[in-house]
Amino acid sequence: MEWSNMANETNASIFSMLISFWPVWILLIIIALMKIAAEVWLPRYFKKLKTEKKIDQVNKWSSERDVLGMLRKLHPNDFEAYIADLYFKLGYKTEKVGGSYDGGVDVIAEKDGIKHYIQCKKYITSKVSVGDVRDFAGALMDKLSQGKGIFITTNIFTTEAVKFAEDKPIELIDGDELLKLVKLANKENEIIENRETEVCPTCGGKLVVRKGKFGEFVGCSNYPKCKFTKKI
Repeated sequence: MEWSNMANETNASIFSMLISFWPVWILLIIIALMKIAAEVWLPRYFKKLKTEKKIDQVNKWSSERDVLGMLRKLHPNDFEAYIADLYFKLGYKTEKVGGSYDGGVDVIAEKDGIKHYIQCKKYITSKVSVGDVRDFAGALMDKLSQGKGIFITTNIFTTEAVKFAEDKPIELIDGDELLKLVKLANKENEIIENRETEVCPTCGGKLVVRKGKFGEFVGCSNYPKCKFTKKI
């Protein structure tokens, strides 16, 4: 009985001691959260801001050839983000999925219920070979029945690559065709921005009419920095 009482008293003493040190536990938790923020959250946040800044810089260039030159200087990840943003401006619902295990797909763009699986190759002098296109087609084997493949490069495709894709649901977009898409997206954006509505309640930017999967909607002109939307 005495041993039981002693054990209870010891446990109570330990619990009381732990309770008395609650400021220390709170401090340790705060330090742990700060470490996670410094090592994980903040680097991701600043990396995202850096990518968005690069996309804005490319969009500000007026010369088409200057745009292509800027795109060729981007990091592959930033180029993928630019393509996702480009297709969003063209009215697609987009998702950047590029990475070590992307399965050959860097961006998914969906419109009218059809998914477009996009691979991006940021080349300066290298040509996209038939092997590159063949590998892409193989990666999409189980997706092409319900979607479409799009291979985008900042340079050109070899003749063999073009011939290989002729009878397949894969669209090849070289540097020149990419510039046409950029021009089209800018034109669409100008039309949309001319239909200004009210001020964004989230960031104070201008709300503009955009086109999406389910038709037109109102979104913030500061996208992708601000993702506020509302139905028309």
